[in-house]
Amino acid sequence: MNQLLVLFIAIPLLAFIISLFWKNKSERSIGRIVRFTKVLYIILSVVFAGWWIFNGLTPVTSHVATLYQTDHFVFAFELYYDEVTAVFSVVGALLFFLVATFSKYYMHRDHGYKRFFNTILLFAAGYNFIILSGNFETLFIGWEIKGVCSFILIAFYRDRYLPVKNAFKAISYYRTSDVALMLCMWMMHHLTHQNITFEKLGEAKIMAAAPGTAAMAIFITCMMIIPALVKSAQFPFTTWLPRAMEGPTASSAIFYGSLSVHIGVFLLLRTHPFWEDMLWAKIVIIAFGAITAIVSTMIARVQPTVKTQIAYASAAQIGLMFIEVAIGWHWLVLVHFAGNAFLRTYQLLVSPSVLNYLVHHQYFHYSKPEQKPLSKFKASFYVLCLKEWNLDATMFRFLWSPFKWAGRQLQFLQSGVALIGMAVSGAALLIYGYVNLHQLPDAGPVVPHILMGVALASILTSFACRQSALKAWSYLAIGHLFIITAIVFNAPQIKTIEIIFYISGILPAFALGYYCLQKIKSIDNDIILNKFHGYVYEQHTTGFLFLLSCIGMLGFPVTAAFIGIDIFFTYVEESQKILIVLMGLCILFIELAAFRILLRIFMGPHKKLDHPVAFRSS
Repeated sequence: MNQLLVLFIAIPLLAFIISLFWKNKSERSIGRIVRFTKVLYIILSVVFAGWWIFNGLTPVTSHVATLYQTDHFVFAFELYYDEVTAVFSVVGALLFFLVATFSKYYMHRDHGYKRFFNTILLFAAGYNFIILSGNFETLFIGWEIKGVCSFILIAFYRDRYLPVKNAFKAISYYRTSDVALMLCMWMMHHLTHQNITFEKLGEAKIMAAAPGTAAMAIFITCMMIIPALVKSAQFPFTTWLPRAMEGPTASSAIFYGSLSVHIGVFLLLRTHPFWEDMLWAKIVIIAFGAITAIVSTMIARVQPTVKTQIAYASAAQIGLMFIEVAIGWHWLVLVHFAGNAFLRTYQLLVSPSVLNYLVHHQYFHYSKPEQKPLSKFKASFYVLCLKEWNLDATMFRFLWSPFKWAGRQLQFLQSGVALIGMAVSGAALLIYGYVNLHQLPDAGPVVPHILMGVALASILTSFACRQSALKAWSYLAIGHLFIITAIVFNAPQIKTIEIIFYISGILPAFALGYYCLQKIKSIDNDIILNKFHGYVYEQHTTGFLFLLSCIGMLGFPVTAAFIGIDIFFTYVEESQKILIVLMGLCILFIELAAFRILLRIFMGPHKKLDHPVAFRSS
């Protein structure tokens, strides 16, 4: 029976592939694929949960495949099913059924009907990757899939300014959680000297209690808490959640009302055996949960839009779930999750009808509200909550603005001479490092830090670039080149196949992206990044291909580069703090720079006047 676990992922993934390449774009044919998938998915979830309960609630594990293995590293595809998975699976199947059924009518005659259901099916696969994951590597595959699906659905109305802008804001927070999870896996590898499964987290806790490992245990726990805070929109990352409501109401319901926003709670439940005896970790989780519950409740009470109210109300409830997880009331958390997920889904799905009724009722039964005296303190607090505690401005000022400033100081690198010089020197150093692989320890420990710093400088140059998109795209490739070179100089024992893993994903992605940008440039010789171009109107296929090249450049789990990045992290020692910080920042800003190019060139209001233009406030 444990072999059937893979069906949870295979069913929605196969349906996504079929719907993606289905040539008949009629709603009826797409609807049949989705209908068959949701029925099969809900039967599998309920029947498997019933079988699992009948067999005594014993956790089920399944080793599906080992993708790569060396003496010090194993990349395995592991699945795990317990009470947490059972609840998340059944709730997910029921909500997928409800939202898919609702969307069949809600999205009727929408231009993006097929694109919407493609993304929903891929999200279902990513969601099952997460909740059924047996190790961090499998969980991270679903983590990445869910993030990209969320980005696509937030920017679903891609001809408008605000959906595109808010999609970029959401993906920037998501990437922060991605990098934190990577660092968690990196330090866990050095703590346990193996790619540990969730079933053995209790053993990792014993290792973390050994003398001399306290700092490693604290770092790992922090890197578990931060992704949970980000994904579940907890303080101070709460503001991305209402911004993510720019997508269709149906996607808002299944993503930000029910399933996606509770993934942080799932991560804490899954990793609880590791930090359950750390009092400081419980206090931190309770503190952030309590702050979120209080602040989000106050903000929700004064918001003028129904989606924003529901978003903050949901974040407040999840804050309470964080408290329950820290205390150890796990079954209460699962019941709370199910109740909140169904309630928020219902509220979001009926919100258009309710608003229509209320507007109609107000038109015929309007009564002037009574004027009540308001103290300066209450008025100030009201304005503070109305401005959402200025969390957006604060996060931008202290989290993103310093890196934009650094990127602007590097604009001198955007000349053609600098571009060619960095490319040639990076390639020469990589060849030299590879040829002299076993003599590299004589180069000293500073060289990898310098090379990784050059990689970060190149990526930040691309991130802040306002000139040609081709130059920005080329600097991303140069950044990858210096990352590879830095790891080669840092790890003389690295194998050739591991370098090939990394390059085999990055190089084709760069070539495909360069081709797409050249094709757009040939139209009117204008691909400047200081404005939105909106070429998705005229170049649907090219836009889709460039999206594929972007996710290839960031190491999305569709190429071997995903394994290569994971391997590269293991070659950074736990004592090399500066190197790991530089590498983490490189991985973070590669995605942001790539998606920034995608949004500026292909999305947003079209620059040509013969296309309809959506106002910024639309």
